[in-house]
Amino acid sequence: MAAETHKLQIEEGAVYSRQEAAEALGISLSTLKRLIKKGHLEISKPEGMRRIFIKGESILKMLQATKIELSA
Repeated sequence: MAAETHKLQIEEGAVYSRQEAAEALGISLSTLKRLIKKGHLEISKPEGMRRIFIKGESILKMLQATKIELSA
């Protein structure tokens, strides 16, 4: 029996860790890091902290910008 994967629902006003964002998008942490490095996702990194935060708004904005239109 295959393990179930449960994606988080992305909320515009929420703040996510890298792990939570990767899980919500259904991608690996390394893929998420590449998206950040290429500038596809905006991050917040409070001064003096190693932790990175990603706003739900940034995730939704990236998804909207990369939406693929299917032709008939």
